[in-house]
Amino acid sequence: MGRNLLKAEMMISDVDLKILTAALAANLPLKESKTLSTEPRSIEKCYLSPTKRKGVERRCLIWAPVKTGELLGDKQKCGIPETCTLPSCPICATYGGLIAGKKTLIGRVTHGGGVAVQEIYPEEKQRAMHPARIANQLANKEDKPIPFKRQYNQPGILYPVSNHALSITDKEFASVGYAFLDSLPRIGSGNPKGIAIAESSEHQPLLVVDRYLVPKRKRPIVSPAINNPEEAIAEFIRLSRKPEDATDHIQEIHFERWIGDAALEKLQEYSSNFVDNVLQA
Repeated sequence: MGRNLLKAEMMISDVDLKILTAALAANLPLKESKTLSTEPRSIEKCYLSPTKRKGVERRCLIWAPVKTGELLGDKQKCGIPETCTLPSCPICATYGGLIAGKKTLIGRVTHGGGVAVQEIYPEEKQRAMHPARIANQLANKEDKPIPFKRQYNQPGILYPVSNHALSITDKEFASVGYAFLDSLPRIGSGNPKGIAIAESSEHQPLLVVDRYLVPKRKRPIVSPAINNPEEAIAEFIRLSRKPEDATDHIQEIHFERWIGDAALEKLQEYSSNFVDNVLQA
């Protein structure tokens, strides 16, 4: 990270997103939970997998529409599992790529967090099933048809998550910002799905964006040991700013932080730049 410039005009830095997301009606696969060993008992919580979030974000880029009417993945000849692994690809440059046995491009975006705040286990609900299976089950009158079941998050569960982009330019991070925002309504398996950025009692998004060469200030990462949503929100806000901070855009030497609406607007700015400079170029 000793370099300051890339291609003259684009500064390299780390970009860090810290977010409290709230489940709207996200649908989780069976056994998508984490067990925390605490005294005097163990706690089982819902879990929003960082690996699956990364996969959804990559697909948002692959399926993004470009000016020619095709999809970005088709234009770049980059998809899943056949990634192109080209450093010039706006997908692989940040999320990495793999050609099995031939080539690997290491991604520079890592995803963290995902353990729910509240100790609320998913509800198991019956959904439609194939009529042939019902008929087969009814052949033996002593047996009852086995319903198709899926576990559902309770709406309103908070998930502290984070994305970190290592040694990345503003132009490269534009794809990460776009993918993050575009993935929110697509998180979850099956239907319904979707999460949102949670808000404080002052209606501020619980979102922090850091761009830095020197990692200053505290990172607002909420511990999985916290079970109370009000405590989790208060801890996130406490770690986000100092009492003397009077603005949501903090600028220090080699460090910038955007908080709340300012952070959301910054991400939206990155997203617009991605659309203008890549999708509509």
